[in-house]
Amino acid sequence: MSALKFAGRAERIKASPIREILSVSNRPGMISFAGGLPAADTFPEVDALSFEKGDLQYGPSEGESYLREYVAADLKKAGWQVSADQILILTGSQQGIDLVGKLFIEKGTEVAVASTTYLAALQVFSLYGADYVPFDVDSVNDAIAQTKPAILYANPTFQNPSSEVYTLQQRQSVAYACEENGSLLFEDDPYRELCYEPCERQPICSMTSHGSWVYQSTFSKTVAPGLRIGYLVCSADLYPKLLMLKQASDLHTSRVAQRLVMNILHNEDLAIRLEKLRHKYKAKRDAFDQSLHKHFSHLAAWNKPSGGLFFWLTLNSDKNIDTRQLLGAAVESGVTFMPGEPFFADGRTASSCFRLNFSGASTDDYDEGLRRLAVIFEKQMLEC
Repeated sequence: MSALKFAGRAERIKASPIREILSVSNRPGMISFAGGLPAADTFPEVDALSFEKGDLQYGPSEGESYLREYVAADLKKAGWQVSADQILILTGSQQGIDLVGKLFIEKGTEVAVASTTYLAALQVFSLYGADYVPFDVDSVNDAIAQTKPAILYANPTFQNPSSEVYTLQQRQSVAYACEENGSLLFEDDPYRELCYEPCERQPICSMTSHGSWVYQSTFSKTVAPGLRIGYLVCSADLYPKLLMLKQASDLHTSRVAQRLVMNILHNEDLAIRLEKLRHKYKAKRDAFDQSLHKHFSHLAAWNKPSGGLFFWLTLNSDKNIDTRQLLGAAVESGVTFMPGEPFFADGRTASSCFRLNFSGASTDDYDEGLRRLAVIFEKQMLEC
């Protein structure tokens, strides 16, 4: 009997470090600053959820028309004219990354990414064999003109992990670079609505006049992540292929979950819901920043994010301290965080950076959790 032979890409599969850390975060008493979990007390009341009997039947691969029309109308409020026929409902926005990867990436395909990038996107792109082209948003056209990558992947609004926000000029530069050099513009925008101070949030894809593009977002951060409802909008040349890939992937996204999201959005006006979310998360961000200054001001540098769910810190050390090596001690002390290394596409094996999430944990735990982390980080820096 011959041994089973895995496909070549199976050698490139890597486990998600976030998922592994989250399994530890569920231990009783653990304070988690690791994952990007929305605050549980922002979720809708369960007794307000209902669905129709017809939702139990197979549905359209592109998603329910009522939800696609809702998304189109919502984007119109942002000054972007798109049709419901350009919208594909996803089983979480992670599926959009997978579909784009399947459509464009094979071994050796060049993908342009920022210096720090959403690690689950890197996980998918690497699986399909991508080679990475780093770009700095302030010189993006030069970088793209030299390499002409197949895809430019951008997370321009409260970027995960850095919480960076592109300016209007930077967004226009990215759109121009992709159009001029024939690269697919792939814009991932899950945190756009979680804005705590005025800043530029116009989708880059809305600034294009020609070329191919994909824009995606999600209801996970504004409604409920467990329902796994995201969406993508794309240029007309890509929609048929992405739809066929969606069909081959899972036939269609759960009709029950789509109905529940729509009911939630009808039960509570989205503008009111978003205002409540922003108010709550801004207060949590400010409390977290205050605790950071109390415990980490002598250990690390960071910028207070104007939106999103994360703080990105860099240790104050001349030596490249591998924050992954501190995770075990942190877990033993009852707290988790996300080391920085997996967010870099350049293959580095150590990083003095790390990401902290402020939305999932209780504000009552901020001080104690950060105090425990600071003890561990300070001890390592003194030993180095």
